[in-house]
Amino acid sequence: MKEKKALPAALEGRCPRCRSGKVFKHPLYKLTKFTETHERCPVCDWQFERQPGFWYGAMYFSYAFSVGILLTTTFVLYYAFNDPPLPIYLIAVTGISAITYPVNFRYSRLIFLYLFSGTKYDARWAAGEKS
Repeated sequence: MKEKKALPAALEGRCPRCRSGKVFKHPLYKLTKFTETHERCPVCDWQFERQPGFWYGAMYFSYAFSVGILLTTTFVLYYAFNDPPLPIYLIAVTGISAITYPVNFRYSRLIFLYLFSGTKYDARWAAGEKS
C-alpha cells in the first residue's frame, strides 16, 4: 500500500497514525460544533488526547498563528492603505482574527497532534490490519 503523506493528511484533518480517520466530528463550516473532536480515531481506534490537558500545548501554535495574523494585517494596512487611523487597525485585526478563528483552532490542534503525539504513520492501520 502506498504511504499517505503527512501534510495532505493533516490538511484534511486525518489521524496521524492511520491518516484515514477524521480527528474532528463535524466540518469546519458548522460554526457551533467545529471544536468537537473524536475521542478515538474511527478507523484505527487510536486515542487522540494522549493525556489529560494534552490540547493545552496547541495554544502555543494558536498564539503563533494569531501573531502572524496580527502582523500580516498590520503590514497590509500600513503599506497598502497608507497607515489608516488606529480604530481601523483595531477593527481589521479583530475582524480577521474572528473570521479565521475556526481555522486557527483546528490547525493548531492538528499540528500539535502530528508533532507531539508520539505516534508514526503505520500503513497496516490504514489498511485495517489491526495487529
